Amino acid sequence: MELSTYLPGRLGNPDLDLVDDPRLDPRLVEAFAAMPLQQTTIEINNQSSYKDILAYCEEAEKLGRELHPIQFSAMPTFPTVTTETIVIDGVDGNSIQLYLHQPHNPTSNMPCIVHTHGGGMAFLTAADPNYVRWRNSLAEQGILVVGVEFRNAAGQLGNHPFPAGLNDCASAIQWVTAQRDDLGIGNIVISGESGGGNLSLATALKANREGWINQIQGVYAQCPYISGLYANPPAELLSLIENDTYLLSCSMMGALVKTYDPNDTLRHEALAWPLSAKQPDLEGLPPHIISVNELDPLRDEGLAYFRKLLHAEVSAVCHTIHGTPHGADMNFADITPDTYANSVRMVTQFAYSL
Repeated sequence: MELSTYLPGRLGNPDLDLVDDPRLDPRLVEAFAAMPLQQTTIEINNQSSYKDILAYCEEAEKLGRELHPIQFSAMPTFPTVTTETIVIDGVDGNSIQLYLHQPHNPTSNMPCIVHTHGGGMAFLTAADPNYVRWRNSLAEQGILVVGVEFRNAAGQLGNHPFPAGLNDCASAIQWVTAQRDDLGIGNIVISGESGGGNLSLATALKANREGWINQIQGVYAQCPYISGLYANPPAELLSLIENDTYLLSCSMMGALVKTYDPNDTLRHEALAWPLSAKQPDLEGLPPHIISVNELDPLRDEGLAYFRKLLHAEVSAVCHTIHGTPHGADMNFADITPDTYANSVRMVTQFAYSL
């Protein structure tokens, strides 16, 4: 029997599709077969022009918005959660919308989670239905959840390359800290997935570098997008090859890097790409949890960051959610409700444990 038989994903079969990978949760296999993923008319890679990449982001967002009425109509009600939108000032003379989700009967010193949404720091918004549902699900557990509408590098909230979005996330943490007593909160956790996982980790690194890390008591990063090495995947990040094209492709991610770093000057800047962080950047950080998806191209960079935290003597735990591609544990609540509930539970337990 050939060795390739034993290799997972596209390491064993370079032509393997996600739905044919035997590791994928069968409920997701059935769902993906019934509702093929929408495709943009624009294909991009790291050789694409900046203009074409921006056009791709706009089209991808537009396709997503077309599904919003269906997604909102299917969303369960959250009768024990109240929501409020406020606007705060950013450090660049900009305004930042914050979406506050609070339980009806909050306890004193309840935890607060500042949530940074996914989208590769380039597109999507905190007002998208999957993120609204996620924040409501967390708030339902007795937590104040603050969604940050940070500036994107492209799309309808662009075009604002690094460090615009990061600055907005830092401003959100500092505002929540200043309002701690009025909000009735205790510990503050910053948490996000994919590009939001990048911003969660980078906000902690920024706070550590600038001397205000005491404002963050914990970091929970899900499927973080943190290497920036997608155009030429390194051998140590094997999942970029093993799981390439499984919801995400290296060619697309390599192009998105250009929106965040148009001049290609940030490859070794940890605040842009946290996997570049050195031990002095990490020392003194608060407890972290890194969550990765088994069938995600980004899996191994999350694992690599976790190992860096351990070497810097940071309290850190890593979870691998088997049977799932990128972000599936929080984006397919009605298809894999047990997986979704488990991720809600893990984030909640972390916030209460600090």
